[in-house]
Amino acid sequence: MRFFFSIVFFLLIGLYDSFGQINADSLFLVVDKNEASFKSISKLDPNRSALMSAVLPGLGQAYNGQPWKIPIIYGGGLIFAHYINYNHRLYSEFQNALIAETDGNPETVNPYVDVFNKTSLIRNRDVSRRNRDYLIIITVGYYLLNVVDAHVSAHLQEFEINDNLSMDIAPSIQTSPLFSQAIGFSVSLNFR
Repeated sequence: MRFFFSIVFFLLIGLYDSFGQINADSLFLVVDKNEASFKSISKLDPNRSALMSAVLPGLGQAYNGQPWKIPIIYGGGLIFAHYINYNHRLYSEFQNALIAETDGNPETVNPYVDVFNKTSLIRNRDVSRRNRDYLIIITVGYYLLNVVDAHVSAHLQEFEINDNLSMDIAPSIQTSPLFSQAIGFSVSLNFR
């Protein structure tokens, strides 16, 4: 518990240092009013892309020039819809069997009379309902991920990747604090 409060304390101190005051080693960005803005550099509007994808999933990806993502979006949506429907049907079957088991009416028949007892029917009904509800929550998250993907992809269209940005990975031997050597990898980023 003390460790948790220490972490929170240092994070709050770091946030205060970055937002509450200006340090001498801070980096300032000076923007010239004559330079081009984001709107003149990018041909895509990220907000429009996100709105299009929110109205009709995949439309924002088509606007961004990434139509290959549309089958992935709809395929995932169909898979989620199938399993939501499957768990809802199971829930309804177990609920109806439980009602037939407990209503005392001889005309209603439990189709699982030889398979499940009352506690098993209750447990299976609750598990099916829980799985259905979790899948609905995950599907909403999947939909929101579609909207975020369209927004971020529209922002990333303006970035240019060229040979001036590179990353090199090479094996290295480092000395450790105990005067022994450790073998590992060295990663170097080059911004030319």
